[in-house]
Amino acid sequence: MVGFTTTIPIEILVAAGKHPVDLNNLFITDPDPHGLIEEAEIEGFPRNICGWIKGIYGVARRRKIETLVAVTEGDCSNTQALMEVLTLHGVSTVPFAYPYDRSEESVRHEIDKLARTFDASPEAIRRAKADLDGVRRKVHDIDRLTWERDVVSGEENHYFQVCTSDMNGDLGRFDAEVDAFLEEVVRRDPFRDELRLAYIGVPPIVSGLYGALESMGARVVFNETQRQFSMPFGAESLVEQYRLYTYPYDIFTRLDDIEREISRRRIDGVIHYVQSFCFRQIEDLIVRKRLRLPILTLEGDRPGPLDARTHLRLEGFIEMLKGQKR
Repeated sequence: MVGFTTTIPIEILVAAGKHPVDLNNLFITDPDPHGLIEEAEIEGFPRNICGWIKGIYGVARRRKIETLVAVTEGDCSNTQALMEVLTLHGVSTVPFAYPYDRSEESVRHEIDKLARTFDASPEAIRRAKADLDGVRRKVHDIDRLTWERDVVSGEENHYFQVCTSDMNGDLGRFDAEVDAFLEEVVRRDPFRDELRLAYIGVPPIVSGLYGALESMGARVVFNETQRQFSMPFGAESLVEQYRLYTYPYDIFTRLDDIEREISRRRIDGVIHYVQSFCFRQIEDLIVRKRLRLPILTLEGDRPGPLDARTHLRLEGFIEMLKGQKR
């Protein structure tokens, strides 16, 4: 089992016969995610460090992860220190970077280096990519059915797309789950929402957000980062696929994609989620200057249900949007 800190070219791990596991998914679906954070803090992690980093550390220790691929450029600025602490505990750490310049040469260098580390041949990587892309295309259908046919909820859209980061740890089982969902969902009657929302930013650490919005007559029909995990651009080469993947690069690359999808999906308002103590909070000011829609910025810290204050802020935002639309 090879853990990783955010989406990486899992084609290489699959080609090498490894079992890829997104530690974010293991952390947030753990029966006791709070306990994982507390374990990290007991061992010395500061209170004012991102909850995802502490959760990843906790789950890596609890699940006895022996090898970790850590994204040192293009994701969390605390990842290098996380690598060093895990190395202290005997974990073999492999750095991987998304170069800021997004050049073909730089991205190819990182992908080739990762392939050499895990001894994955080009032919095996091509076969793995074909298998993974087959499942991704089905998840793209789920996304299309969310905004085009209005038969998929915001949380279902979030779930299936976020799972593509590691295919839920079992490609065959996840493929079957996707097939069963598609077979069921096409028989549904469309949702009759008054508002269509975009959710941008990292996936939420809190639970209940999507259900709360739908109870207010609004549905998320665009999950920005989760959609990126599914590799939505259909690139043929691995290098081009991870060049087009927007999440690890600059905010302007992300905003180009966000603006296209906002227009295509007929979005009424935007929820921008930011994680406490994350450098990406600074990008909120750029988002607000660039996007021409009402924006509500939400901040999360630790796992748990949506708190009362955030619920009230959502209610106020939705009522404002409804008033504008009428």
